[in-house]
Amino acid sequence: MNPYELYFVTDDQQDIETLCTVVKKAIAGGVTMVQIREKHGDVRAFIERAKAVKSVMQESGVPLIINDRVDVALAVDACGVHLGQSDMSVEDARRLLGDDKLLGLSVESEEQLLEAQSFAVDYLGVSAIFATPTKTNTVKHWGIESLTKAVKLSNKPLVAIGGINDSNIKSVVGTGVDGIALVSAISAASDPTQASKDLLSKMRS
Repeated sequence: MNPYELYFVTDDQQDIETLCTVVKKAIAGGVTMVQIREKHGDVRAFIERAKAVKSVMQESGVPLIINDRVDVALAVDACGVHLGQSDMSVEDARRLLGDDKLLGLSVESEEQLLEAQSFAVDYLGVSAIFATPTKTNTVKHWGIESLTKAVKLSNKPLVAIGGINDSNIKSVVGTGVDGIALVSAISAASDPTQASKDLLSKMRS
């Protein structure tokens, strides 16, 4: 099974109860990985959210990834961490996490993609594919053509993120990318279970 296939990134605006409900429903719909994002900088609150989400994921076998924060991942014993370009270095993160945790890194340009091929990461997040309101500080929008090229250039699994929804997901899958990461297409859906099922069946058809 490909753990990156349908990679759900949580909405940091949702309260804990809503967050846990959405994660539970998304897993029921078939998401293959969950990343908790918390942009407000309150470490205690992040740990609390991560523990709550981990408890609803317990029996699922779906990996839990923490965005940016190695300390939070270690505190809750998550499956791994996803780093941005301005976060802790990959070497430091790998040393703290050990070899058995997953480590992902966002790449925002072809230069960063090529440089990351020699890093001790498990996968790369290619960001952002299309313009998206959840990511305002984007270096570039890859688009389908550049993403297709990135897949050919990379010896590491690639996860595409940014502005992907049910209207363009098939074209993203067509690039040969290993996974697709989604935020609002699942978190803002009236039924996250059905949304996840529909997205997966579109990806696989």
